[in-house]
Order: sequence, then structure tokens, then C-alpha cells
Amino acid sequence: MKKWMTTAGILALAAMTLGACGTTAKDTKESTATKDEKVTTLTLGVMPSTDNIPLVLAHEKGFDKDHGVDIQLENFKAAKDRDAAFQAGKVDGVSTDLVAIAIYQEAGMDVKITGNTYGEFDLVTGDDSIQSAADLKGKDVILSKKTGTEYAVTQILAKAGLQDSDINVSEVPQVPTRLELLKNKKAQAAILPEPFVTMAVADGLRVLDSTREIGINPFVMGMPADVIDKKADAIKGMYEAYNEAVDYIKEHDKSDYIQLFIDEVGFPETLKEQITVPDYTHAEQATDEDITAAFAWAKEHDLLTKDLKPADVLSDVYFK
Repeated sequence: MKKWMTTAGILALAAMTLGACGTTAKDTKESTATKDEKVTTLTLGVMPSTDNIPLVLAHEKGFDKDHGVDIQLENFKAAKDRDAAFQAGKVDGVSTDLVAIAIYQEAGMDVKITGNTYGEFDLVTGDDSIQSAADLKGKDVILSKKTGTEYAVTQILAKAGLQDSDINVSEVPQVPTRLELLKNKKAQAAILPEPFVTMAVADGLRVLDSTREIGINPFVMGMPADVIDKKADAIKGMYEAYNEAVDYIKEHDKSDYIQLFIDEVGFPETLKEQITVPDYTHAEQATDEDITAAFAWAKEHDLLTKDLKPADVLSDVYFK
């Protein structure tokens, strides 16, 4: 990647950052909840993911409107379609990762982090000779290069005392294809998100490690600075509604909301009883440590030339 790379080229990389896991976004609007109170629509571009469940539940239960916001999730099957909608201003924000934030900034988009999302990447294997990430030395690992998936693999390997050069990388952007190749023993490991992790385990594969297990969270909600200025109250309301939805999940039986994982994320109905509900926490801001590490990795891989600090990309719209 060269410094002279065009904005379009940079954004094309951003479109792959979550691994390829659209729809047309609705125009943002305002509706009236009561005669005295306005509810502002906040439209978010997302990929099918367990990250989204508290937001989906917040809207389904009306928690969002109680806090003055109408949360509209625009689900995209391809990251490039999501990012195209984001670039065109058809969505107010996107559920993305820190590598993408670096790429957006490099492309001249002043995208800020309003908070973390509760995502996870898992490193999965079907090879019985591999019992830990340390056993991957010299093995074939499937991922998508110069994206959040490659960053996740780098961090997992580092925790195991390995470097990128210790593995053989097979680049496969399409997540379903990664799983099929792994099941057919065309590689020894692959990095996967849900629902593909649950599907893999159901087929006898094993999780070696994950971003959450090694203590990193590169998953964030990104919004342009001008949207944050215009819709500050709505963003605050979104996080209040999110927290209320998290409380609902903790206080209710799994049967009260598990269908959302099937309808919204894509878990197979046949695996309904095997779905593990994430231990969602109240919304949090991204940490300086996570941002610094991800941006350093982006620089090493020629995705970022700007000297960005966490304070340059963190919004204080909700987290002060």
C-alpha cells in the first residue's frame, strides 16, 4: 500500500475490515413520540452480528423511543455495501473496528469512536494436532489480509509467542467459505465471527482462542464528527437504551429473546439450544490501549501514515 493510494482504494480496504461476513438505507428523519417530545432517528449500518442484539432489542421493546431516539439498523450482507452507504451519508454511523477507523481517517473522513461494541473473533481449528495457538507455527491459517481479521490473528499469535511470519496465510474474505475450507481440511485454522463459530463447533471444530479471551476489543461504533454534533442527544439516548436492553437480557430467560439471534444474526434454527448468549455489559468507550495497538498495526501494514492518538478519534458525546 503506497501513500499515493486514492481515497477510493483506501475505502475499498475498509470495506473488507470485518472480513466479508445490502440494503438501501432510509433517509434519517424525525418523528413525534408525543405532542411535547421529538424522537430523532439514528440509522446505523451493520453486518449480521451478535454485537447488534442489544440495539435490536432496545428498538423492539421501545427503550429507544423512551430515550428520544428511534434506532434503525440497516443490515448489509457485504461490508463494501455498508461502507459505500456510510461514505454517501446514507447511514449515520457504522458498527466497525479500529483498523477501519484508521483507514477512514487516512482517507480524510473524520470518523470518531462513540463507543465499543461487544464483538468477538475466534480462531478455530479442526486439526487434532493443534491444541493451542502456539501449535500453529508453520500451519495454514485462513483470514482476510489488511483487515480487522488479520489484526486479530496477529494479536492472538503474539499472546502465544508467535509472529505473523510463523504461519502461512491463506486469504479468503468470504466468511462462509472460510468455514467450508476448514471443515474440508484445506487449512489448519481460520478466524471466524458468530454465527459461524457456533456452526463450526457444532460440526466438531474447536476454538483455540479469541479476541475476548486475550483481552482486546477492536470493535467500535464509528460516526462522522458532524453527525455527532447534530445528533448528540440521540446518540446519548441510544446508549441509554442499549444499557436498558442489556439489563433486560440479564434479567430475563433466554427464551424471551433468543429468536433474535436466529432472525437478526443468522444462527441456524437447528442450533437454537446451542447458542451461547454473550455476557453483554453496559456500553463502554474504546480504550487508549486498544486504539494505540490497532493504529500501530495499521501503520506497520501501510494502512495509516497519519500520526493519530486516541484523543484524535475518541468522541466524548456519551463517555466523558
